[in-house]
Amino acid sequence: MAYDEGLAERIRERLGVDPGVTEKHMFGGIAFLYRGNMAVGVTGDDLMVRVGPDATDAALARPGARIFDMTGRPMRGWVVVEGTAVAEDDALGAWIDEGHAFAATLPPK
Repeated sequence: MAYDEGLAERIRERLGVDPGVTEKHMFGGIAFLYRGNMAVGVTGDDLMVRVGPDATDAALARPGARIFDMTGRPMRGWVVVEGTAVAEDDALGAWIDEGHAFAATLPPK
């Protein structure tokens, strides 16, 4: 599955040159990891965000968000956001910041 390279580039621009951020191809798209833990990614035209189990319900209440489920087993703590819901830089930035903040709470891998 191809992924939206334009969305990936917008994520790169937002994350800047943080030495803790790396990229890895996974889930048929690309993931952005902070200290080895996935923060956000792109699958198809959509944004994947790791928000953590405690923030899942609040994240799902936001426009365009749905539970992350690629295998028939929903993953609590992860959401997928429709690409149209992150067309504006402010909306995308808020999701990136949330994913990055959660990844920063995890021990480095």
